[in-house]
Amino acid sequence: MSFDEVQGGLRFPESPRWHEGRLWFSEKRAGRVVRLDPEGPTPVAEVLADPGGLGWSPSGDLLVVSMGDRRLLRVGRGQVSEVADLASLTRGKCNDMVVDGRGRAYVGDFGYDLARGEQPAAGHIVLVDGSGVARVVADDLGFPNGSVVTADDRELIVAESSAGRLTAFAIGDDGSLHGRRVFADLAGGVADGICLDAEGAVWYADPLGCEVVRIADGGRVLDRISTGDEGAFACVLGGDDGRALFVCTYSEAASADPAGPPVGRIVATRVAVPSGGSP
Repeated sequence: MSFDEVQGGLRFPESPRWHEGRLWFSEKRAGRVVRLDPEGPTPVAEVLADPGGLGWSPSGDLLVVSMGDRRLLRVGRGQVSEVADLASLTRGKCNDMVVDGRGRAYVGDFGYDLARGEQPAAGHIVLVDGSGVARVVADDLGFPNGSVVTADDRELIVAESSAGRLTAFAIGDDGSLHGRRVFADLAGGVADGICLDAEGAVWYADPLGCEVVRIADGGRVLDRISTGDEGAFACVLGGDDGRALFVCTYSEAASADPAGPPVGRIVATRVAVPSGGSP
């Protein structure tokens, strides 16, 4: 199975989402959120402190993580406003995010300052409710990264990149997380961005292994697709029938460079099982 290029010349594409018939993503090193329209890329919002995870409120406003200053932002009616300042609840940069069906945003943080070479420390998941109130709902996580929520809003699955596993939590009525369990041990793999399919399996992007992997609850590998010599940093299922697997690729060396070159791409291939609706 091979990939076709959808868009090239990007400066670290990340956090892809399929929404209202279009592919959206964060172009981190360009400081912007982008929507792919038929005529080409359309900048949607400027986020100079590195845009991260994306999602939408029940009213249809775009939510975006501003990684460097650790804020959750709202883009609506042409304006960018702050939903919540997460600096007092997090360490290092904030990262990816998933928004559930009730509009609750779950945001992960690195746990330490990776760019300055700090010693690794545990990260968190912060819940921001619809009114902008934020609280920590999970801690002691190994670099929490991409996350998904099941269609019934009852379970959250998060990639712990430095721990080499996917971890699942039950979601309480108040949005709290409990019943932590290992969804899948990745046996040496590294999960960055993830997405959920209709059979409950997770696709994860492995930037070091240069591949995307489909894995079942319990850890059985169902499929894997190489991205060649390009690191796979994030993935999402979309397209008209939900069977297009979009992958954000970049080089590992360039990802560590704040002025990294525009060598990022979004590529796509067809898969058999459609999207499970998250992220």
